[in-house]
Amino acid sequence: MKMNQSRQYLHIMLSLALLISLKGICQETDIAVNTSWDQERHSWKADWITHPTASVLDYGVFLFRNEFRLESPPESLVVHLSADNRYKLWVNGQMVTTGPAKGSFNYWRYETIDLGPWLVEGDNVLAVEVFNLGEERPAAMFSRMTAFIFQSDKSVGGDAVINTPGTWRVMENKASTPIPVSGTDVAGYYVAGPTDQFQADLYPWGWKEAGYDASLWTDSRRVGKGVGRGYMHGVNWMLVPRTIPLMESGEIRFDHVARSAGMEIPEGFLGGNKAFVVDAGDTVSLLLDQGELTVGYPVLKFSGGPGSKMKLTYAESLRKPDGSKGNRDLIEGKDILGYHDLILPDGGANRTFQPLWLRTWRYVQLDIVCGEDPLVIHDIYGDFNAYPFQEKGSFSSDNPTHEQIWDVGWRTARLCAGETYMDCPYYEQLQYLGDARIQALVSLSVAGDDRLMRNALELADQSRMPEGLTLSRGPSNIPQVIPAFSLYWVDMVHDYYMYRQDDEFLRQFLPGMEAVLHWFERRIDFTGMLGPLEWFNFADWTDGFMVGSPPGSDLGHSALISLNYVYALDRAAELFNWFAELDNSPELAHRAQEYLLQAERTRKAVYNLCFDYSSGLLSDLPMDDPTRNELYKDGVFSQHTNIWGLLTGAFPEDDQVEVMEKILNDSTLIPTTIYFRFYLFQAMKQSGMADGYTDMLGSWERMLANGLTTFQEGDYKDRSDCHGWSASPLFHFLSLVAGITPAEPGFKSVNIVPALGNLQLIQAVMPHPAGMISVQLERKGKTGIKGTIVLPEGLHGTFLWDKQKVLLTPGTQEIKL
Repeated sequence: MKMNQSRQYLHIMLSLALLISLKGICQETDIAVNTSWDQERHSWKADWITHPTASVLDYGVFLFRNEFRLESPPESLVVHLSADNRYKLWVNGQMVTTGPAKGSFNYWRYETIDLGPWLVEGDNVLAVEVFNLGEERPAAMFSRMTAFIFQSDKSVGGDAVINTPGTWRVMENKASTPIPVSGTDVAGYYVAGPTDQFQADLYPWGWKEAGYDASLWTDSRRVGKGVGRGYMHGVNWMLVPRTIPLMESGEIRFDHVARSAGMEIPEGFLGGNKAFVVDAGDTVSLLLDQGELTVGYPVLKFSGGPGSKMKLTYAESLRKPDGSKGNRDLIEGKDILGYHDLILPDGGANRTFQPLWLRTWRYVQLDIVCGEDPLVIHDIYGDFNAYPFQEKGSFSSDNPTHEQIWDVGWRTARLCAGETYMDCPYYEQLQYLGDARIQALVSLSVAGDDRLMRNALELADQSRMPEGLTLSRGPSNIPQVIPAFSLYWVDMVHDYYMYRQDDEFLRQFLPGMEAVLHWFERRIDFTGMLGPLEWFNFADWTDGFMVGSPPGSDLGHSALISLNYVYALDRAAELFNWFAELDNSPELAHRAQEYLLQAERTRKAVYNLCFDYSSGLLSDLPMDDPTRNELYKDGVFSQHTNIWGLLTGAFPEDDQVEVMEKILNDSTLIPTTIYFRFYLFQAMKQSGMADGYTDMLGSWERMLANGLTTFQEGDYKDRSDCHGWSASPLFHFLSLVAGITPAEPGFKSVNIVPALGNLQLIQAVMPHPAGMISVQLERKGKTGIKGTIVLPEGLHGTFLWDKQKVLLTPGTQEIKL
């Protein structure tokens, strides 16, 4: 193309961009959700529908459309909808919501939305994109077959029939095809699904708007009746209401252009105020830095450029030639390695690309190879997407690093929470129970929001296998069993029992707890300890364990997992005793007593067989176990087992401080990683050594110094830069340093037992079901303390300091000891 033609073409494209008014995307959190509608045990008026000829099992993107006319739009139109696997809903071109919330075939979620605010007088369009990622789908997604269901509480009038199948039309969108992602592409285990190749000339631009010509679209095909759980005969999806809020969304802008090649990027581009043009035949590369890690949907707006190629590559960090990441802020000598989307423009004006599923990034590289016509890049930004946690709690001290740890930890917690807790947003997006227990305690303590925790408890319970164990992670189409994670689920139920008062919610888990504990009970052998265990016996990713599994877990007599079992038994006994009194149930009381007796037998067996008198510590295997010298020549003493020894009371009370000192100071012990250090810190609190906590934050301080904006998977692991379990300091700042913990079930009263360590002052705020707990403390002399504590209405408690006790009452009180 000649230069004058190129300029004319550019002028036309930019003019069109200014003339076309793009409607804003409505945030999901603004949607009114009607939670009173309940279809359980009933059939719907609507049916599931799909494309009449396309495969319902393979990868596919399908567009469903229903256009109708309203003479007088209703103020309210409550609808219920779901899809397999995922959907996005637009009303009159405006984004309304996405879904369904993750569940399982037996608990398939649907959303309830009031569409009234988006309806207009005249022509209206309901537009729904449904996609199924086929064999490449993320591990966290299930699918029976591609399908969609939509039902309204009332007729919209006239000839319109908006309940499926009704007057819904459908077409297969061939514009999107999957790009498989392997572990090599991202330098680590990856199961978060494919990326997208988007061919713009195959996309039906304008299909979401009224007046679009859908004459070539086809009628949908009915594939099944919409029903809830308990219906009279088998169905593909047992529909249940969504139990969590809609995700938070909002526009996020890149911080700066880290580097560019091929052209100068105009000032104002990243703010959405200035487009730039890539001339025909040119090659351009932009490395964009978000400034911090984030998760959401990138949005790229462009015009023209038929025959061009645009590649968006996403990474948490840049990498050196040897694969290491180094300081995340530094880019010199580093390249991007990560999954990518590929966009092929069609030459039209005001095109927008947004991937089907979530992306995670700090760095995004946009590589452009322009075709024979100029390509206009109007804008690039992100649409943030995460669970709508609100930061209600806070913590600060005279050490400014603690505020940085808090901020980065909270960002970590937020990015690892979507429709479920996630271990990490980039690589797996899976809710592991070992991770989720820590994540739930963080969200309870900082946000005061228990809904995602409730969801996690129920999803785990629903994943149970016939022999009694839950799956280790869920939802997941790749089943995995970690027996100890089922024990963590029992512990997590107990956590909820301590922090929330909801007996009916908790009652449903008693049979599942019995099933888990019975599975372990059947594996107690003649020694009184657990014998050989099936499945993946993960405990920690420490180098001293074999692929994360401690000594004895596979062959038998693991002290670590035996004590893990004891810990769960003690907590289960407390819960069963609670319900025994509540229900006046001798059977539940008997079961509680059985658990206490079993816990004591196993605790004694571990101590008698594994205690080493020369070191004063517990060995990971019995002292006379023949595999000690055959398989574990480098030693079988770990911090982990001795931590469990403290947490379960296996060590005599008088020995606990000495044992804790050995755990902290004996360099020959197999060390804990960031994950299991959560339990190390819990053991420090239990043994009366919580004052040492603030000296134990070196791993988190190193991550801050290394430019991380979220906390990574492990101390020296260079896979995930954002891992939910690494946000644990937020919980410990509040529960250990400020010392705020429930004193009795349901958080009916509070204990405040601060452990300031080397700090001079702290300020902490923690949400409670009754309101906010506020603690401001300052050291007074060598041993004294002064400050202010505020408790919400109805909450009483106890303040403990240096063996002195102060009874706390609702309202404000001064502390001077």
